[in-house]
Amino acid sequence: MNVSPLTPASFPDLPAIRGVRLTTARCGMKYQSRDDLMAMLIDPGSHVAGVFTKSDTAAAAVRWSRERCRNSTARAIITNAGNANAFTGEQGMQDVVTLCTGFAAHIGAKGEDVLIASTGVIGEPLDCALITAEFETLAKTDDAGWLAAANAIRTTDTFAKGAGMACEIDGVAVQLCGIAKGSGMIAPNMATMLGYIATDAAIAPDALQALLVSATNKSFNAITVDSDTSTSDSVFLVATGAAGNAEIGRADDPRINEFRAALDNVMQDLATQIVRDGEGASKLITIDITGARDESSAHKIAMSVANSPLVKTAIAGEDANWGRVVMAVGKAGQSIDQSCLTIAMGGVTIAKDGGRIAGFDETPLAAHMAGDNILIEARVGDGPGAARVWTCDLTYGYIRINADYRS
Repeated sequence: MNVSPLTPASFPDLPAIRGVRLTTARCGMKYQSRDDLMAMLIDPGSHVAGVFTKSDTAAAAVRWSRERCRNSTARAIITNAGNANAFTGEQGMQDVVTLCTGFAAHIGAKGEDVLIASTGVIGEPLDCALITAEFETLAKTDDAGWLAAANAIRTTDTFAKGAGMACEIDGVAVQLCGIAKGSGMIAPNMATMLGYIATDAAIAPDALQALLVSATNKSFNAITVDSDTSTSDSVFLVATGAAGNAEIGRADDPRINEFRAALDNVMQDLATQIVRDGEGASKLITIDITGARDESSAHKIAMSVANSPLVKTAIAGEDANWGRVVMAVGKAGQSIDQSCLTIAMGGVTIAKDGGRIAGFDETPLAAHMAGDNILIEARVGDGPGAARVWTCDLTYGYIRINADYRS
């Protein structure tokens, strides 16, 4: 598989998070030449938050973890790559119980304290024996590190995705680190993607969940590759409390403003890496909408542009076909006044107040379209609503990857 041309120069140097260990193993269910199992082992007393796909055909792992996350505690999160265990009926849920209770026995925990995520082909039953045979390896005490963990959860991803930041809470230094996987079947409603973020900060369960939901809306719920929402999307946020700060009880506590910004940054970094690795992608596209009646309306318009195959194929061909942006804004159904619409690409204003600017110079626009970072801006009125989303172009590579996915 060719590596995405938008791949970052290197995987970041991420420190271990106190209270969390990462382990990997190889079961060979789909991938024979690399690790395809990952476990995040979590010290007692930690808090866990989660957000999950809203798909009506959510996988068994999602249904199990979503329910268990209500307890805000977990001793482990296990993940297999290559099989989504989705649309597998009652057997799929029985397999989840088998895996979670089986792994719990290896780490001295209860089955309900083990969360699970699965990613890969839909509709195929799991071979639990292949996974359980590796539980002793996954339960080991040595930390494999973030890069190994990120590689173990990949499916069609062409590179491992990681991000981290340091910040302070009440003068106490805390760390945030995270990994994600995703390349295709990416669209909001919890955008096939998995994410794991850990911090040594002490944050109470309700505050942790609220912080994760807010950060998700500005990151993983603000990206799209192909407008398809997966059966398996899951993002977990673990707070171990090992940093020793006084526990934060409210998400709106001003003492965590720096932490909140760091969490947003880490998750947006991971989210845009997913878009950079969009199947067949050659260009990262940022879409900014302003002037909408509210934030929700701006987001719907932005996603309408981001999900337009006509916009995405034009950009793949380096054609600044701004008329397709006008089309995509209009089809969002947000009742804008077209006489107020202004369109810019690469900072070059093309149309203003409902019409094309006479005699504008396409030379700088052509240079922008030849690059690998494309900016589309649309002002749709004078309202306060604004939104930013990210997508990628649509190339022949996307068709090739998905035509051959099961083989």
